[in-house]
Amino acid sequence: MLLKDKVAVITGAASARGIGKAVARLFAAHGGRVAILDLDEAAAVAAAADIGVGHIGLACNVTVKADCERAAKEILQRLGQVDILVNNAGITQPLKIMDIQPENYEAVTDVSLRGTLYMSQALIPHMRSRRSGSIVCLSSVSAQRGGGIFGGPHYSAAKAGVLGLARAMARELGPDNIRVNSLTPGLIQTDITAGKLTDEMKVDILKGIPLNRLGVADDVANSCLFLASDLSSYLTGVTLDVNGGMLIH
Repeated sequence: MLLKDKVAVITGAASARGIGKAVARLFAAHGGRVAILDLDEAAAVAAAADIGVGHIGLACNVTVKADCERAAKEILQRLGQVDILVNNAGITQPLKIMDIQPENYEAVTDVSLRGTLYMSQALIPHMRSRRSGSIVCLSSVSAQRGGGIFGGPHYSAAKAGVLGLARAMARELGPDNIRVNSLTPGLIQTDITAGKLTDEMKVDILKGIPLNRLGVADDVANSCLFLASDLSSYLTGVTLDVNGGMLIH
């Protein structure tokens, strides 16, 4: 029970096959209480109920600062504290560099980067008041290798920005005993990839993965649990790769 008596907030976690839901499920299994945030309130409430009693689901648009602050306030009123924040919300678009329009850039960077900033800002004062907290930010291997299979250059830029923001937060918040770390998943089988990976594509992709399999959401959830829990109590500002060896550097 690594998260007994802990409360975790996870953004973008209502999708049944998503990384966020897998994280929420694992955190609950380890004794944590979970607040699931998503644009779709009904989906967030249903996801929380599916995990079990004592968890909550709330609507939240992480690109709107006031919405993040409202959600944080309600979570604290209903659950009493927040020990862990997982900045998971993100979207991707498979566009080439010359096809990226202003609205594409803003949509992708707003959710991943602005959302990470705003949700962190909403909960940092509470964590500071308790001199305790763990923030896990979801980046991507595409930030490191300059592109992915389903994400365009603006997605790589957004996820690279998440890494820089997380490291800067780790440096600033360390004296407050708040740890900030990042995960960089490789190709994970979620709703984003569902129906898009042909057998031919899989064979080609597996040639570049030493562990010879595609990742699943639970692979990322397990790593997230490590960074969120006291198992990593002396780690801050780190980037943990979860890609089966796709990027060895």
